[in-house]
Amino acid sequence: MILHKGEVLFRQGEAGPLFHLKSGLLKINRVHADGTLTLVNVIVPDEIIPHHSLLSPNPYYGTAVALVTCEVEVLSAQDWYRELEHNHVKCREIALQLQGKLRMMQLRIDQLSEVSPAEKLIKLQRWFQSFVPVASLSEVLTQDEIGQFIGLRRETVNRLLRAQAQAEKK
Repeated sequence: MILHKGEVLFRQGEAGPLFHLKSGLLKINRVHADGTLTLVNVIVPDEIIPHHSLLSPNPYYGTAVALVTCEVEVLSAQDWYRELEHNHVKCREIALQLQGKLRMMQLRIDQLSEVSPAEKLIKLQRWFQSFVPVASLSEVLTQDEIGQFIGLRRETVNRLLRAQAQAEKK
């Protein structure tokens, strides 16, 4: 299945199949009880999602939205869980995938623990460039989402992006 930028793969609270992201990037947004929307994750190629349902079914934690054109394979939840009961190699593959995601989250923690807001932004930009070549991070995320992802206010992100643009003109 092909998803284009802005299209929704699944919605928070629904239940359904699992998905293998073959190419592209997805963002996972979560709506809180007060209506606040928060970017909680970015899904990269070769991930199978939702992560919290890889071993047992659960409703979707957030809403998955395509950041760029994506190719997604739909995986039958019934077939997936039935195979896990009989295929221990598959369980190991899932453990390795979760380990990879944990390592990615460690990189995110590294981004968040930078003292300099400019360095936080630069590390995030480099990370995104490794998956999708965009001229500006603003092509795939809003300034609010960038700020949520690296622990900065939108105004700070705006100021840093403007400073980068001015530096590139020189």
